[in-house]
Amino acid sequence: MATTGVMHYLQTGDAVTHGVAYLLLAMSVASWCFLLVKAWMLVRAKRQGPRSVALFWQSATLSDAVLALRAADKERVFTPLAVAALEVSQAHGAMGATVLLARVDFGERVTRALRQALLVSQRRLEFGHVLLASIGSTAPFVGLLGTVWGIYHALGSIAASGQAMIENVAGPVGEALIMTAFGLVVAIPAVLGYNILGRLQRQVSEDLDGFARDLQAYVCAPEKEARRLRDAQLQS
Repeated sequence: MATTGVMHYLQTGDAVTHGVAYLLLAMSVASWCFLLVKAWMLVRAKRQGPRSVALFWQSATLSDAVLALRAADKERVFTPLAVAALEVSQAHGAMGATVLLARVDFGERVTRALRQALLVSQRRLEFGHVLLASIGSTAPFVGLLGTVWGIYHALGSIAASGQAMIENVAGPVGEALIMTAFGLVVAIPAVLGYNILGRLQRQVSEDLDGFARDLQAYVCAPEKEARRLRDAQLQS
């Protein structure tokens, strides 16, 4: 009776068979490592976000608020927004009236700085999602490639031996189907992880967007108040 099984298939396989198996193994390791690290980061960011923002708004000054946020925001997701708000506020205070940038509306400068910081935080949250999507979509096809290649060689060997009995066909073909199963085993966790992490990422992004809007309103409030007073003086 012929020996069959995963180890027998790998031992009797050629370079293409081994290459497909090693590629699937590398894809599985990469997806699981990323899933664990990314899940840890997103869960911490989701839990630390409300507390970090609360500490920020409880501070007396913007500088103190940034320091408090840096200490609480371990994943550095909300911190870039606060730092951008502080920098644009300080730059506006030190800017001379003759500088060209002073002619740009302060609210527009604040919006641009916060938008750039928001993009930095979102890139950090979205980093690696393309990897998961690629593994989830390509792993089944990589496994199918190994299956097709294995069936091709199995049928070629059977034809060369001249013994086309069912027991001689079923064993090699069944072994070749193992690669398709491996491809699905690699792809399914990657797809599930992509969906779960994407949901967490969207929740944190919503918190970031709300924090950015509040920062914009806070930083622009003195300028709006000063403009309102100037308009009232001109009208009087």
